[in-house]
Amino acid sequence: MRVTSLPPVSYDATAVRPRWADLPADLRAAITARLGTQVTWATPATGGFTRGFAAVLDLAGGDRVFVKAADLVEQRHLSDWYAHEAAVTALLPPAVAAPRPRWTLTTAGHYVICFDAVDGQMPPLPWRPADLDATLAAWATTAAALREAPPELVAGGLPAMADLAREDLSWWQEIAAGREPLPATTPPYAHPLVGELAALEARLPGHLTAPGLVHGDLRVDNVLIDGRGAAWFVDWNWLCHGPAWFDTVTLLVTAYASGLDADALFARHPTGRDAPPEALDAALAALCGYWLSRAAAAPTGGSPHLRPHQRWSGTTALDWLADRQGWR
Repeated sequence: MRVTSLPPVSYDATAVRPRWADLPADLRAAITARLGTQVTWATPATGGFTRGFAAVLDLAGGDRVFVKAADLVEQRHLSDWYAHEAAVTALLPPAVAAPRPRWTLTTAGHYVICFDAVDGQMPPLPWRPADLDATLAAWATTAAALREAPPELVAGGLPAMADLAREDLSWWQEIAAGREPLPATTPPYAHPLVGELAALEARLPGHLTAPGLVHGDLRVDNVLIDGRGAAWFVDWNWLCHGPAWFDTVTLLVTAYASGLDADALFARHPTGRDAPPEALDAALAALCGYWLSRAAAAPTGGSPHLRPHQRWSGTTALDWLADRQGWR
């Protein structure tokens, strides 16, 4: 087993969010009215990298819900994401392990979405075997359910992962062409490898053509393990057309960081067995280029922990690729 590498801040402590009491009084009143009962306690979501309100609300009747809210003007991109998430999750096939929305509300200058609450926790790192086994099993079931894209989801218009890769995951190619600088976040051993990384990255879009749908952002902080030990997947903002093995790669970056044999886990997983040759290497090249480049950018208006996490993720993905390629 390799040495474990943990992120600079735990994934369950990255969020900087308003609390229930911080919300405008008219917004709280509107949410309470829609719930039809008083909120007795609010537990904020401590993971994530945006500043949107997100919390589990305990209700006077004993029920629990998960509510997100974003300002329609100051957080327009976030309110749009929430509206898209509501539309997507309402139409996911029953076999997909995801919380479903109960209702949405536009009020007091905010967009609000209310989900069924999952009585669960984000898996801690390093991965515990039971948590990872449950997550990979649930992902296999979810991927199978999305292998044939449900017509009602497709009708809403979803992006193709291949197009997203060309637009957002081509940083090494930009660096190799001199259009972008080499990020200061790049580990020194990779400086002479830009050409090889660009060549691998360039092959990724060709591997991403698939008729099904995928989560598009499968990370440990988008997983919840419930009291029965079953895994659920949240934050479905990036649902897109593409192969499920790509999400398996993004998930297993933290398995590699946990000292586990990520290659074997990928090869054994049903989605990994569907991956074309070189697909894993192409995905790791593209992911590490994206994360390292974004980590070198200016801070965002979201969590101050985003850039350090991107640097850690990029370095981890690069190290995994380097082990596979014999670069170190």
